[in-house]
Amino acid sequence: MADSDRDAYLSGLTPGARIDHRGTPFTQPLLDALLDALRDPATGYPRLGSARFEWATFHDDARFESTTFAGNARFEAVTFHRGAWFRSATFRLVTGFNSAIFHGKASFEAATFERDAWFSAATFHHDAEFQSATFLHSAGYGSAVFHSLAWFNSTTFQGISVFNEATFHGDAWLAAATFQRPAAFEAATFHRATRFESAAFQRKVSFESALFTHTITLGPFVCAERVQLSQAEFRGPATLLLAAQGLDCRRTRWLSTAELRLRYAEVDLSHAVFEYPLTLAAELVPFTLSTGRLMGEESLAVSPDTGVRLATVRGVDAAHLVLADVDLSRCLFTGTVHLDQLRLEGNCVFATVPPAVHWQGWRPIRFTQRRTLAEEHHWRASQAGAAPGWNAAVAGAGHVGPLHLAPVYRALRKAFEDGKHEPGAADFYYGEMEMRRHAGDVPRSERSLLTAYWALSGYGMRASRALAWLGAAMLVTIVLMMGLGLPRETPKQEAIGTVPAGGGKVTFEIDKEDPQNPTGNRFTGDRFERALNITLNSVLFRSSGQDLTTAGTYIEMTSRLAEPVLLGLAVLAVRSRVKR
Repeated sequence: MADSDRDAYLSGLTPGARIDHRGTPFTQPLLDALLDALRDPATGYPRLGSARFEWATFHDDARFESTTFAGNARFEAVTFHRGAWFRSATFRLVTGFNSAIFHGKASFEAATFERDAWFSAATFHHDAEFQSATFLHSAGYGSAVFHSLAWFNSTTFQGISVFNEATFHGDAWLAAATFQRPAAFEAATFHRATRFESAAFQRKVSFESALFTHTITLGPFVCAERVQLSQAEFRGPATLLLAAQGLDCRRTRWLSTAELRLRYAEVDLSHAVFEYPLTLAAELVPFTLSTGRLMGEESLAVSPDTGVRLATVRGVDAAHLVLADVDLSRCLFTGTVHLDQLRLEGNCVFATVPPAVHWQGWRPIRFTQRRTLAEEHHWRASQAGAAPGWNAAVAGAGHVGPLHLAPVYRALRKAFEDGKHEPGAADFYYGEMEMRRHAGDVPRSERSLLTAYWALSGYGMRASRALAWLGAAMLVTIVLMMGLGLPRETPKQEAIGTVPAGGGKVTFEIDKEDPQNPTGNRFTGDRFERALNITLNSVLFRSSGQDLTTAGTYIEMTSRLAEPVLLGLAVLAVRSRVKR
């Protein structure tokens, strides 16, 4: 426009006027003249109505500080060759910077977006500053590219925030940011450090299919719902510090060392890949921020349990997995590879059997307390006539039987043994034997042998059961000895010989009469003492040396065979509980 025409146009503008400058190339003087014409005398700052700047070019600094956009603000495909300054600006309606290119610094510090704000496919070649900005509705940065620092510290997102497929070539700082609705960073790429310290996600946050190529410390931050990391890939060392209701790591790839320190969370590691050691640990106290104060967890106050619960490791190679202070009572283990190399540190809790005595018809059923797998609970709960207290399978858990659970118990037993935790190993040996006894491919003879082994001593793991059988066997032995084994009287020796008439050497033959079967009152104190002596010697695999009837001889032989075995099983069970 000619200068006179331009002056006439600008003089006709009033604060709040609609403007349309699509494709206009702006210099600093031209933009200043435009904003001066729209300056509101009451505030001293420009106030625009509907503003259209699509495809415009700003060759110098574009200074819109404290400007109010009362209508839609359209900056799609705009090119800013120098700085773009929107500090403390207010956008009352829809704002669009889609496909905009910022060659200089882009500053939206303390800006307020009262309606949707879109920066999709925008390119930031210099720092992008959104610290302390407020988005009252949706904010979209899908496919945006940040070549330098992306600064969202203390930013408030009251609507849905979308960073899907965004690329961060520089550091991404979201410290103390607040997300009141779901946040999505799906398929985003982070090439440098990422900071979410003290960020607060009041709904779920998703990093599904995101790529982290650099060393990353994600957190500490709070999420009132679930954190989604499914199919994400971590190529550098990673540290995740978060308090959340859940953490989904399905098919996540960890190509370097990783440490996950969590609170409140239920974790899903199904089909995740660990190429280096990964530690999943429960943080016992709230996280400490860099400022020295404790991170607030008010959004999770409704959850009484601050511990970490592992839901499943199915499809995982556990050779590099370390679990510390994790609740495994509902964890699904079947389908895990190298489970015997799993490392368990601290207090890792497994499910237990039902504690109370239950009646099945006329006979009581009581389960000896031991560690069990969640899958055994599911299998037992699905059986006809199952005792109360076994937890039924949840949707999606699938159905596995004893044939699948026996090798799982065997592998976990070895993991406990390698960790020098013999009581835990004993519980999983018991579980392995239980699954073998109930497996459908076991021959009848082997199942009978296993059933006898279980009944007599709990597979050599239950000292009380073996001692009870030993006491019963000793009592039976004593009763049989008093009733049948001890003779009526102790046989007396007789010496028979002939004295030569003229004197000389006398030869005697010493003989003892055969023991006589008892008659009359057989249960006397003397006979009890003798029977007890015989029985105690039998327990120690020694012969009493007493005269016995034929029946007593066989009774003693039987007791000398059975009772030392029961004593040995009891000793073995005690050793399995106290050995370290």
